[in-house]
Amino acid sequence: MPVPAVVRDSFIGTVVYFASGQQYFRHPEEQPDFVLPEKYAKASQKRLTQRSDRSDASSQTQSEAATIIVDWYSPDDPECPRNWSFFKRCFVTFNICLLTFSIYIGSAIYSPGIELVAEQFGVSDVAATLGLTLFVVGYGIGPMFLSPLSEIPQFGRTTVYILAMLVFVCVQVPTALSKNLGALLPLRFLAGFVGSPPLATGGASVADMWAPEDRAVVIGLWGLAAVCGPVLGPLAGGFAAQAKGWTWTIWILLRISGGSLAWLSLTLPETSAQAILFRRADRLRRLTGNPNLKSQGEIDGEHMTMGEIAQMTLVRPFLLTFREPIVFVMNLYVALAYSILYLFIASFNVVFIENHGSNLGENGLAFMGLFIGAIVTYAFFAPYAIYVLKPIFQNCAHFIPENRLPVAMVGATFLPISLFWFGWTSFSSINFIVPIIGSAFFSVGTFLLFQAGLNYLSDCYPRYVASILAGNDFFRSCVGAAFPLFSTAFFHDLGVGQACSVLGGITVAMIPIPFISYSYGARIRAWSKYAD
Repeated sequence: MPVPAVVRDSFIGTVVYFASGQQYFRHPEEQPDFVLPEKYAKASQKRLTQRSDRSDASSQTQSEAATIIVDWYSPDDPECPRNWSFFKRCFVTFNICLLTFSIYIGSAIYSPGIELVAEQFGVSDVAATLGLTLFVVGYGIGPMFLSPLSEIPQFGRTTVYILAMLVFVCVQVPTALSKNLGALLPLRFLAGFVGSPPLATGGASVADMWAPEDRAVVIGLWGLAAVCGPVLGPLAGGFAAQAKGWTWTIWILLRISGGSLAWLSLTLPETSAQAILFRRADRLRRLTGNPNLKSQGEIDGEHMTMGEIAQMTLVRPFLLTFREPIVFVMNLYVALAYSILYLFIASFNVVFIENHGSNLGENGLAFMGLFIGAIVTYAFFAPYAIYVLKPIFQNCAHFIPENRLPVAMVGATFLPISLFWFGWTSFSSINFIVPIIGSAFFSVGTFLLFQAGLNYLSDCYPRYVASILAGNDFFRSCVGAAFPLFSTAFFHDLGVGQACSVLGGITVAMIPIPFISYSYGARIRAWSKYAD
């Protein structure tokens, strides 16, 4: 049955393939016109010949012990994600962005209902805010345990994403039906935990398909989807909470994530080269009867101990974060920006509901400033990445990781500009559109900082990208999760202007970080045994 490759290689396509006993959704190796590459044909023929020669037992043993590595059939192998058509790579990239957005929106979509949760359950606003905090903590801790599964060839990325998303969707039902805070909070943590794999390794899925010189553009697009989740969450949640109560923020999340799950289960193919080659090796073994055909990832997995897996997933991210100055400083900076973003979300209630008299739905519309700021920033950043960064990257003799940092220098200056502007134009006597415009510059700063910071760390430590990104996600999520707990008191006690000035002063103090890293980063990396 001829089907598109994206469907054949999707989660549902794989289920149908195995459930039918490999009769439906067949792969090229299982088609009648498939020609076995000479490398594998010779190896299989040699093995059959030696097995028939019963007089030479030692030769038989050596032959069966010799492993033949299954790789791409040619540099232009169409099964390799880097060789997919431009349209297919764009389509799958969109799917990864949709997956990321559908999870990230789950944090802030809850925020408009916090006061309603407190009122219904008879608890304080701080206690109700734990529903937001624990979700963020969950998707900070989750990648340390779940994301490494996507690196195992037997699983691959898509299987982990879809199964995690399935649990995420199912958890929303008891969450919306919770009758007390004791039931709500563990479910919110569990939702963040199981939804975490695409948040940590979605960028790796995108990088599977695109060459390194294109990474800035596509990772930027994936980052845009991640930013839009918490920004658009209050917009969707505000109208829902106003009309139907806090539970409808969760029902809306269920519809968004459930619709995404249905679509992605059928249209998101595997992108991990290790997983694709593992499945190819399995098909070739069945085709030739030669058990010595194995992929490199399969061989590596057979020799990895549980201790090595624990070292890779639980120890190395912390080791790199606290022993590598570059990693620690960039993680701290990104965590600061991430934390202030959640403080920003809380300040909108004070500015637009209390000062300007907006309702929950209208308050959600105020977040369009952050959204538009992110969109416009990417519209300007993409040409810069294509026409400036890409030529530098292609000329490897002149490319160093510090070439990523001028973008962060620009972004660092926009953070304090936005905070001072927003804080001192938040009074009821000033038209509401003025602070909304000021908030847009915060998106400019955070987008550029995230884009430059994460790519810079990945370039500095290419052998440990998974650990670097997992550690960054854990660090920024745990720091960011704490800020909403004191946000309302912070803005009430100091006033929005003074509170934003404190935050603006902190971001001013952090401005030198990308400049210092640009000037001395190469020298610091030279001292490290982990950096390249």
